[in-house]
Amino acid sequence: MLTSLTMLGCEESADKNPFFEKSYGTPFEVPPFDRIKFSHYVPAFEKGIEQDLQTIELITSNRAEATFENTIVPLDKTGELLSRVSSVFFNLRESDSSDSLSIIAEKVLPMVTGHADNILMNKALFERVKTVYDKRDALGLDSMQMRVLELYYRDFVRNGALLDENQQAELKKINERLSLLGMTFGKNLLNETNDSYKLVIDTVADLDGLPDNVIASAAQCAADNGQAGKWMFTLHKASMIPFLQYSTKADLRKEIYTAYCKRADNNNENDNKKTILEIVNLSARKARLLGYSTYSDYVISANMAKTREAVDSFITRIWPSELAKAKRELQAMQAYSYACRNYNKIEAADWWYWAEKLRKAKYDLDEKTLSEYFSLNNVREGLFGVANKLYGLTFSLLDSVPLYNPQAEAYEVKEADGTHLGVLYVDWYTRATKSAGAWCTTFRNAIDSPDGRTTAVVSMVCNFTPPVGNEPSLITYDDVTTMFHEFGHALHFMFAKGNYKRTCGNVPNDYVEMPSQFMEHWAVQPEVLRTYARHYKTGEVIPDDLIEKLRKSLTFNQGFACTEYSAAAILDLNWFGITADSVVTDVDKFEADAMERINLMKEILPRYRSTYFSHIFDGGYSAGYYVYRWSEVLDADAFDAFETSDDIFNPDLACKFRKHCLERAGNFDEMGEYLKFRGHQPTVEPFLKNRGLED
Repeated sequence: MLTSLTMLGCEESADKNPFFEKSYGTPFEVPPFDRIKFSHYVPAFEKGIEQDLQTIELITSNRAEATFENTIVPLDKTGELLSRVSSVFFNLRESDSSDSLSIIAEKVLPMVTGHADNILMNKALFERVKTVYDKRDALGLDSMQMRVLELYYRDFVRNGALLDENQQAELKKINERLSLLGMTFGKNLLNETNDSYKLVIDTVADLDGLPDNVIASAAQCAADNGQAGKWMFTLHKASMIPFLQYSTKADLRKEIYTAYCKRADNNNENDNKKTILEIVNLSARKARLLGYSTYSDYVISANMAKTREAVDSFITRIWPSELAKAKRELQAMQAYSYACRNYNKIEAADWWYWAEKLRKAKYDLDEKTLSEYFSLNNVREGLFGVANKLYGLTFSLLDSVPLYNPQAEAYEVKEADGTHLGVLYVDWYTRATKSAGAWCTTFRNAIDSPDGRTTAVVSMVCNFTPPVGNEPSLITYDDVTTMFHEFGHALHFMFAKGNYKRTCGNVPNDYVEMPSQFMEHWAVQPEVLRTYARHYKTGEVIPDDLIEKLRKSLTFNQGFACTEYSAAAILDLNWFGITADSVVTDVDKFEADAMERINLMKEILPRYRSTYFSHIFDGGYSAGYYVYRWSEVLDADAFDAFETSDDIFNPDLACKFRKHCLERAGNFDEMGEYLKFRGHQPTVEPFLKNRGLED
């Protein structure tokens, strides 16, 4: 039964609210998850907003001339309590959701959005910021202070400070509505993924081709859902992808794949089509209010790319190679299927199956064999080992800190000299209360101040298959790279240095994925594989011939991977490329037309169809999904420095990368810092080589 909002807000008195305590009293000041109740959130949000407004009032009522110290510094320090409660609430809403959290979100999202608008559209505050900005060259500011000032001024302008009162009122309404629509989109998608469809198998013959560990996980899933003795596959990728790869039952593969692709597109209470149309139309209206032709122009103008034309040019340059390689891959799979006496045309739902069959035939390698060497705990230790060799970090399991879910773990991270660097929460396994995908975020950001350094509390969240019985969790190689990827984000959070919240670790969207994708390169290095890839039964280290097969196979099926990704990036740019005068009424037709214009082959769908494209409609990547590929050019070029040095753990390069690309990025121009690390502009050749797109 849903708890009423009134009860959620009043169940506990304010003096018992842990968010109000000066100190949590927990190890390393991690959030006291065991003491936080639903009733604590709303009062904490309200008080946090009240405190911010009091600070803003002190800034604006100051009769002294505006300076960096009396205006920008206190502005940068606002939001301490609000950050405290927001980081817990919004992280848990994604990783450990509940009906109660959803009810609270409906109240606090408009509050938080409106509060941000009230600050950024505060005329008196903006006048003081503008005063400092206009005389910035005469203030003797250092380069970090200058960047902070310039970014704050830009923030105000980009959020409506120059609009008149009527325009600001309209923008506030748009922002509030967009925040609620994003929440609706995510809630609908979670419901659809969990509840809209489950493939239940009750005949052993229908399990043909599936590995034992996949069958065991399906049996456990069925038992957990009240169907003991059967086998259940869900629309979570950890369950669905192995079925698509190994099941010999083409009709069942098509059934589950179709259900996956139709999520939130079933004309039911969880349908996202109307939500999408309202989001893109409101976004276009917002862009026009702020002086931009489209929302994509608005978003990209604050990124490294600067212009929509630069992004379009970048994608156009690589798209033909990606699509051509995908078509060659389809031809090869079709020919192989004919040789296997399968005379049906390969469809979208068949791609994983025949790709896996051809991979095994071509490289004598299949995911089942590989996954037996990828016990999750071993991979985690290998991951920590890479961080130790690169940066000297150590990781110790904490058994005395509060956890927000029993599946989570927490580790203390220390520097080589034993200095505390941060706390890392990890949450590996899929569950019904967790959103799909994988991500890394923080419960507390790192920051330097005159009183000392505040260290980061980081959270890595994944959706891997949980262990069954006494067997460990065996993950795929894609899961391995996901783990390394999210860990790259975690290191970025922990390493970030700086005196100002606005810039410390705060980088443009098309730089965000560079540190994470950079870490992926170590996952497949032979000397790294030998540290973590051990057979889950025998403990045997992965043999050299299997390593060689894996490395040779890395460019296999990359036409598919690149094409489905770029198709999604292009779809994103299409949605947020509409103008405020555009009339779009049919989501599915808009998507189909966009894909037809780029000649996307019918055997490949965009990685995310519109109705479950949470990155852009509920994840902060609106008009920005392209950033993964943009960052990939940077990360491939960066890793090429290590490879060409003949030491992938080159200590000098690791030190320079940490300093310029992780610690200082955000405080200073990202490309300028990258050039200090690399010595030259990034080139596209390492990316093309990694993806096998050279030919």
